[in-house]
Amino acid sequence: MTAPLNPPPPPNEHSSYQGGPVPPPVGAHAMGTAHGAPHDHHGEQDGPGMLTEVRQAAVTVVAVALSGALLGVLWWKLAPSVPLVGGVLGDGWTVVPENPEGERAIGVDGVFTLLALAFGALSAVVVFLLRRRGGVPLVVALGVGGLLGSLLAWRVGVWLGPAQDVIAHAKDVGQGATFSAPLKLSAKGALLAWSVAALVVHLGLTGLFGPRDPEPDPWPGPQQRPTEPYGEKPA
Repeated sequence: MTAPLNPPPPPNEHSSYQGGPVPPPVGAHAMGTAHGAPHDHHGEQDGPGMLTEVRQAAVTVVAVALSGALLGVLWWKLAPSVPLVGGVLGDGWTVVPENPEGERAIGVDGVFTLLALAFGALSAVVVFLLRRRGGVPLVVALGVGGLLGSLLAWRVGVWLGPAQDVIAHAKDVGQGATFSAPLKLSAKGALLAWSVAALVVHLGLTGLFGPRDPEPDPWPGPQQRPTEPYGEKPA
């Protein structure tokens, strides 16, 4: 006689597992997207990236700054001339204003300031129409471009205006003759007028006509919804 054979061990449920990642349960992806942020395989966000905004800001700086050449031409054309008169005094020449109490020198600064304010407002409107989303790089570009444009306008106007060497100019026209003084920007604060006007106008346009953030959901979240039915509580 032989002893009865022992029964074989029960089959192992995990014997077929050979290693490797365990697949997620069905519906895990849907639950994750329902309770968390939407999954983006490429990591992209809404709107342009920072690199695109910086590139657009660089183009804005160059375009705004180059328009300062037109401001310089207009300043040279519209600014009032300050008459000077030269003559021999002692052993050399001297040049003095024809009307020492005149206000034309102040008008030169005033014309530049008004033109810079107009150019600042115009540049802000154009930039807003082309790029309504705005952004910090674009605002910084408006300020920097306006300052560079004012500096360019100042130098262009001085270059186009009368000669800077007033003694040589007085000798050319003769003693006692009247000639125009070179363009001079006495109030250097006028160089900031373009940038200030551009930032203020762009901020106002963005606040009035810019894109709005979506309204928040007036209903509470799922975890905050009341569990009791509406109506009066039972006594």
